[in-house]
Amino acid sequence: MPIELIVIICAALFVFIMIVSIFRRYKRCPSDRILVVYGKVGKNTQEGGRSAKCIHGGAAFIWPVFQDYQFLDLTPISIEVNLTSALSKQNIRVDVPSRFTVGVSTEFGIMENAAERLLGQKQQQIHDLAKDIIFGQLRLVVATMDIEEINSNRDKFLANVSSNVEAELKKIGLKLINVNVTDIKDESGYIEALGKEAASKAINDAKKVVAEKNRDGLVGEANAMQEQRIKVASADASAVEGENLAKITIANSVADRREKEAEANRKAIAAEKVKSAKALEEAYSAEQSAETVRALRDKASQVANVIVPAEIEKQKVEIDAEAKAEQTRRIAKGDGDAIFFKMDAQARGIYEILTKQSEGFAKLVKAANNNSRDAVMLMIADKLPELVKYQVEAIKNLKIDKVTVWDNGSSNNANGKSSTANFLAGMLGAIPPFEDLFKMAGMELPDYLKGKQPKTETVDAVVMPQETKEENKKETGKK
Repeated sequence: MPIELIVIICAALFVFIMIVSIFRRYKRCPSDRILVVYGKVGKNTQEGGRSAKCIHGGAAFIWPVFQDYQFLDLTPISIEVNLTSALSKQNIRVDVPSRFTVGVSTEFGIMENAAERLLGQKQQQIHDLAKDIIFGQLRLVVATMDIEEINSNRDKFLANVSSNVEAELKKIGLKLINVNVTDIKDESGYIEALGKEAASKAINDAKKVVAEKNRDGLVGEANAMQEQRIKVASADASAVEGENLAKITIANSVADRREKEAEANRKAIAAEKVKSAKALEEAYSAEQSAETVRALRDKASQVANVIVPAEIEKQKVEIDAEAKAEQTRRIAKGDGDAIFFKMDAQARGIYEILTKQSEGFAKLVKAANNNSRDAVMLMIADKLPELVKYQVEAIKNLKIDKVTVWDNGSSNNANGKSSTANFLAGMLGAIPPFEDLFKMAGMELPDYLKGKQPKTETVDAVVMPQETKEENKKETGKK
């Protein structure tokens, strides 16, 4: 046999075995069981890991080596619980024979509890474990209730038992399906006494009902006899009353006839008068309508002749006023625009003047070695001719030949001058001197302009800057 054929057969056999193995590891869960997959089954987001994955009514693939599986049986388990000598709330011992039906729960979260605590156990082991839990919770419920409440209010008792027992059974993955309490007994005979009391009460109530029914029969018979006599007398009275009512009816009929005849005559006369009055009313109404129409016609004529022309004239005046207002507004707008442009041009001129002046003053300060005080002195010195001019203008137009001075030539004054000399000196003294003008401007006149001789003073040695010394050396060398 060729080697290639052997290899192909082996490969096909391997693939077949793998497919069969995969199909065998795919497990389906029947409806009466829970498939529990354990091993590496993923992680739980809350606890970080899961011990098993429970599936009910589905299927899952079981990975070989990493996973394995088992089934939990959902067959209900019947548990007979004969609770004896349980203390009630009144400290009376009672016997509570009952039967509970439980089974593995299929709810999510509770199935996992069953997988963790019941997987691998037999039905009898689960039966014993559930029975112990039910015994403890049943004793607890009996201890919280009175015997009367347990005996009479069975629904409340069963509800308390179901809630307590089911809460504990869920912890191991079980669910309470049914609770059946057959009979409740106590050692002291309290419940039996309660039964006898209830029976006696029922018998007495029955006797009372029988007596009341007999009484009602006798009273009913007496009432029937009384009602018979009353009805006979009432029939006789009704007969007499009927005869009288018949007579009254005849008399009323006659009176009604006569009344109706009088009413008919009255209505006929009234109808004739109403017809006459209505005819007059219609005539007056027609005349009133004619007058109203005439008044409306006159009013329309007056409106057409007076109001309409006045309204037209009013609209014409309003239109003219609006046209004049629009023209005035346009003229005012034009004047405003012209004033705006004029003021804008003036502002631009003033701005240019001030700009040039500031540039000139900046150059003047720079020429004065950046000393603003010396720059101001230069500006005042530049304006000195104008100051002298204004000083001379003060006495320019004075007519000396028109001044008359009465002087006898004597020198009676304290300074030895005549009155004329004093007058001229006072007039010239009113002119501001140059020295005062310079002081007001913040400058000082030289001594030779004040008429004083220069004083010889010792000049202290002044330390000149290095640049000034070098310039002096250069000038000396040139000389």
